[in-house]
Amino acid sequence: MVEEVQKHSVHTLVFRSLKRTHDMFVADNAKPIPLDDVSHKLKMSIKLRTDYGSVLHMPILKENFREKDSPNTGDLYAHKQYPANQGQELEYLITGTHPYPPGPGVALTADTKIQRMPSESAAQSLAVALPPSQSRLEANRTAAGVGDIYRHAGIPERAQPPVLSMALMEAGGNKNSALIAKKAPTMPKPQWHPPWKLYRVISGHLGWVRCIAVEPGNQWFVTGSADRTIKIWDLASGKLKLSLTGHISTVRGVIVSGRSPYLFSCGEDKQVKCWDLEYNKVIRHYHGHLSAVYGLDLHPTIDVLVTCSRDSTARIWDVRTKASVHTLAGHTNAVATVKCQAAEPQIITGSHDTTIRLWDLVAGKTRVTLTNHKKSVRAVVLHPRHYTFASGSPDNIKQWKFPDGNFIQNLSGHNAIINTLAVNSDGVLVSGADNGTMHLWDWRTGYNFQRVHAAVQPGSLDSESGIFACAFDQSESRLLTAEADKTIKVYREDDTATEETHPVSWKPEIIKRKRF
Repeated sequence: MVEEVQKHSVHTLVFRSLKRTHDMFVADNAKPIPLDDVSHKLKMSIKLRTDYGSVLHMPILKENFREKDSPNTGDLYAHKQYPANQGQELEYLITGTHPYPPGPGVALTADTKIQRMPSESAAQSLAVALPPSQSRLEANRTAAGVGDIYRHAGIPERAQPPVLSMALMEAGGNKNSALIAKKAPTMPKPQWHPPWKLYRVISGHLGWVRCIAVEPGNQWFVTGSADRTIKIWDLASGKLKLSLTGHISTVRGVIVSGRSPYLFSCGEDKQVKCWDLEYNKVIRHYHGHLSAVYGLDLHPTIDVLVTCSRDSTARIWDVRTKASVHTLAGHTNAVATVKCQAAEPQIITGSHDTTIRLWDLVAGKTRVTLTNHKKSVRAVVLHPRHYTFASGSPDNIKQWKFPDGNFIQNLSGHNAIINTLAVNSDGVLVSGADNGTMHLWDWRTGYNFQRVHAAVQPGSLDSESGIFACAFDQSESRLLTAEADKTIKVYREDDTATEETHPVSWKPEIIKRKRF
């Protein structure tokens, strides 16, 4: 006969066991620590000075449009009556000033500083003291000072402000300034580019094709894939020439040296390899990264290799000695892309921490940090002729000017995760995204003249539509894309197209420049 098990309460069962579980559940661990007033005030004062120090000198414009005790609450323009003995008076801004902090390296002058008037009576006396013509002259002179700061602030996104005209209105002894913006400049007509069309699809990889590079002689190109192989293809025919095995995880970056018969590769196995293409085998390993290596680039004039990694660093290697010359630390998240150039700054990195950094190669330190993007920067491309570059992020494609990273313009419209950018000497910028869309832009004007969404390879899912890398060949007449459907797609310009058959559907619209 089975004896009936006596039921106990949870409290009894917990205490019968020799564990301390009961104490864990009884204790109120989620209760917040009581706030210490002294430390809280200190913290807030430091935060105020750090975050808002540049605008703390500005007065607060107290304008109460609605009287709390007013019987007519719907009247937004009800004038508030202040008793003569109240002691608190409205604070005024001098007519013609503009509330913003000084630009980098430019201090506001006495004319353009925001000044606080002590009282209404002082404001009225100032208005009486200055004749109308002189007050307008003072306002115009102050406005010109604002324009000077706009021009010399060193922030190119502000470089073309709308022309502001000052309209002075006097009512009841109060001075107000109205900023009337004139018509904004219109977009210049973009250069005509022939449309690009797909003419070849190359299959052979067994996984996502993650990276692509064309060799300097323009005879072949190389791809790296999630199937852990590197494949070399004939550029003219698209035929497979060679497969290289050695990585034990996804190959994320490949590049061919123009100075030696070497191919460099990196992958999610933390490895950076140097392949000798005369023997088709690995001759050097570059050890140091602590996590997956996402990209690499070769310096154009010296034997230096730069790699970037998920460990939030970029590393500079001496190609021959395998020594780590510098570890570029500063990013706070994975570094997704790195580019080299011969001129200063010689190294540019883009990261998942939303910033772009321009590095001093000699010192191994950051020269400039660009914080304009709001989301991860996965792609950076340098213009082959101009001293400019572009960065791609889900929020925008942005163009910048070297050497200080001055902002030029936004290229808006490619609303997807942008994995890759490429640009040719003709000013065609290509952006490839995670959803398989490819946009082609005119570099100078930022006009999007073509959008492409190629069909996936037969047998693949529509969700496997994604572009991970793209590159122009050395003649810049062909565009190669590495895609998630395990193929390489080759595009070329439509030779039959003319400006008459494919006109630019361009309208001289107002330029819409988003603030950073």
